[in-house]
Amino acid sequence: GIALLGAFVGHQTKSSHPLLPLRVLADRTRAGAYLAVLFAGAGMFGVFLFLTYYVQSTLGYSALKTGLAFLPMVAVLMATSTMSSQYLARRVGPRWIVTIGMLAAAGGMVLLAQIGVASGYVSHILPGLVCVGAGIGLIYSSAMNQATSRLDRSDAGVGSAMVTTMQQLGGSTGTALLNTLAASASAAYLASRTSTAAAMVHAAVHGYATAFWWSAAIFGAGAVICGALLTSRIPATVEDAVPVAA
Repeated sequence: GIALLGAFVGHQTKSSHPLLPLRVLADRTRAGAYLAVLFAGAGMFGVFLFLTYYVQSTLGYSALKTGLAFLPMVAVLMATSTMSSQYLARRVGPRWIVTIGMLAAAGGMVLLAQIGVASGYVSHILPGLVCVGAGIGLIYSSAMNQATSRLDRSDAGVGSAMVTTMQQLGGSTGTALLNTLAASASAAYLASRTSTAAAMVHAAVHGYATAFWWSAAIFGAGAVICGALLTSRIPATVEDAVPVAA
């Protein structure tokens, strides 16, 4: 996959009509925004995939109950994304919004990594979901704005498509990576134990917790890299806005 992506970039530098004009990536803030979407897409599958496995396979939740269990995260995500777009973007630059969002999501993953075979929803799962939802809301609201701003009219389509591409790339990469890590952790747990039914359950939970720890590491790396690339300057479209009547 890395080799093919490299070949694609190399081809685009020589093409007279590139699918992805590299000038779109030349803007440092826009490149940082795309990476923020990539890291968020990779890290948040630790919640969507492995927490679903955990609550259904280990805690015995039904599909409906599982969906309801995720609602607080969605509610917090909507609230923080709205607050970020309407209020925070007018006062602080994207660097701080995205970095704080990455750290909040990483903290939520650390909380989820503390799960056990019989963890409670309110005590162990809900706090992690709230933190992850708050973090993702901050990340996406700012990253998507920065990824599609200051683009020439001719590049607007590809700039927007890159957001979706990076999200899909992050999601597919994160799913493959975290699945491999979780399966390896579960296998290592069982290697020195008798394969009883109880041991199998504990091994699965150990794998889920390992995936949560790695998701936290992904968000932590995103905080460092995106914090270094994004600017702390308030976007001109926000600070220089004037009333329509004027």
